[in-house]
Amino acid sequence: MKLNEFDYYLPKELIAQTPITPRDSSKLLVLDKETWEIKDKTFFDIVTYLWNNDVLVLNKTKVLKARLKGKLTTEKWEHNCEVFLHKQINDNSWDCLVYPWKKMKVWTKVYFDWLEWTIKQISDNWRIVEFDNWWSEFFETIEKIGETPIPPYIKEKLEDSARYQTVYSKEIWSVAAPTAGLHFTPDLIKNLEDKWVKIEYVILHIWLGTFKSIDTENIMDYKIHSEYIALDKETSDRLNAYKKSGKNIVSVWTTSTRTLESFATNKWELTYWEKETTLYIYPWYKWLFVDKLITNFHLPKSSLLVLVSSLAWKENIKNAYRHAVDNKYRFFSFWDAMFIK
Repeated sequence: MKLNEFDYYLPKELIAQTPITPRDSSKLLVLDKETWEIKDKTFFDIVTYLWNNDVLVLNKTKVLKARLKGKLTTEKWEHNCEVFLHKQINDNSWDCLVYPWKKMKVWTKVYFDWLEWTIKQISDNWRIVEFDNWWSEFFETIEKIGETPIPPYIKEKLEDSARYQTVYSKEIWSVAAPTAGLHFTPDLIKNLEDKWVKIEYVILHIWLGTFKSIDTENIMDYKIHSEYIALDKETSDRLNAYKKSGKNIVSVWTTSTRTLESFATNKWELTYWEKETTLYIYPWYKWLFVDKLITNFHLPKSSLLVLVSSLAWKENIKNAYRHAVDNKYRFFSFWDAMFIK
């Protein structure tokens, strides 16, 4: 299957630059994957589509303040520099993007307020960085001195960094938000619980690979990025019981989807543990656990667009995206939403 089949035209003015207030007042495109019917709703209308036979699965990852700015100092000069935390290697070491990367040699030391780090290894533009803080202090320090990373297609400054966190975020380690979850408010979650919708939480920590476009002409040749996922036994047991009883599993964003399908077996049940997943979902994938999906509008030629095209077939998705463009939906991180039912 060719990559150009997953491209589409998007006017730049439809790339959302600021979040909507309140969170649940964004548009919601409801797409029936069987009939291809499309309805234009508002996100808070999701309560009319979910009932006591539905199980909502949310990703509780939290965005790390991953951008750190400091001083690169030698005996002769001082230079501003930046490090972008990407992936944790062990307690004190991280795989990072750095700037200016040509000056970041092995054993170079960089200083921030309350923090010092040393370059340990080099690989292209990436660096393995070792921090001098104890593990127990590291995240507390990062929260004080770091900045919340915002995707490169957002040019306006985000005044309130909390708007790039879900209201239920808990486990800090991501460099991007599970953005379909940004639409939920505490009141909306309560309204769903009042309708006896079951709500469960999983973990997928989002790393920079999520923004990467597919770079092969044939999508089946693409090697997808890895991401850390976790599912505990209690949650796994409940989800398996719901599935066996005939309830619909409604995944919120592609991260929850990738987590559930990574732990699913050919017996349509979940295992549990924690690991890195390289699961790549594309058309003709055999879906094992997820029935419905709440997502957003994804980048052209991305693995996320390919994933949703697997659940609702690519021509159906193409038609929905054309409808979204024609009706001025907002795209990407502060975007409007889609419910594939």
